[in-house]
Amino acid sequence: MSSVRAIFLSDVHLGTRACQAERLLDFLREHESDYLFLLGDIVDFWAMKRSVQWAPSHNTVVQKVLRRARHGCQVIFIPGNHDEALREHAGVAFGDIRVESEWIHHAADGRRYWLVHGDEYDQVTRHHRWVALLGDVAYNALVRINLLLSRARRLLGVPGYWSLAGYAKQKVKKAVSFIFDFEDAVAHAAQQRGVDGVICGHIHWASDRRIGDIRYLNCGDWVDSCSAVVEHHDGRIEVLQWGALGAHALAPLPALPAPRPASVRPQSAPVPAGAERIYLMPDI
Repeated sequence: MSSVRAIFLSDVHLGTRACQAERLLDFLREHESDYLFLLGDIVDFWAMKRSVQWAPSHNTVVQKVLRRARHGCQVIFIPGNHDEALREHAGVAFGDIRVESEWIHHAADGRRYWLVHGDEYDQVTRHHRWVALLGDVAYNALVRINLLLSRARRLLGVPGYWSLAGYAKQKVKKAVSFIFDFEDAVAHAAQQRGVDGVICGHIHWASDRRIGDIRYLNCGDWVDSCSAVVEHHDGRIEVLQWGALGAHALAPLPALPAPRPASVRPQSAPVPAGAERIYLMPDI
């Protein structure tokens, strides 16, 4: 087991057959943290309106989060579009878990990261809800097919994890264009807030890249890629993909500029500065 300062999760989609709750539980058992940030779509109320697929492992995920909060881990829940019913409770604490619409996280090295789910910067979700709902159904079908393919690959002894949804995103130009448009829009909003970076979810596409002066990080999901963002105690932040052999990340990118002077009040207390190394996620 390893200890990290903060864990950032998004798009778990509890309540659906595609949710890979067992792998998330494995990840959480291996990573203790002082902070746990849940960046939206943790519970999929959209899908549950059609059919509830709530496995025992989904209960265990909820219980594990509640247990961490009771034992002193600061848990912040930022609802997404699939659990948007909770947004009306922003600013309210439910026991040891606080619900917020967004958050400024002050990393150990002094850099400030804006935390948000991100659906506000998805033009399809904002202006064409029926298209988003249709796309959600199609994506879930793709993931179910991927689960069957993964089982077949294991039976045939084919090593590694292959994502059908990720392959489709790479090959469909409109999907790739949508991803970059989304990332640019979120990074622009982060720059307007005067922060050093943004950590979000929503598009199920784990990423760590520099967009202008902003470090853009996306947690990915626990439906297809099984990935999360973690901050180490020295302020180093990376994206981890949780596979059969545990977590992995790729080679570092060049270092970021020095932290900016604070222009947004931090909402999580800083600790002494440390070195930072940036990781780039592989294509999913």
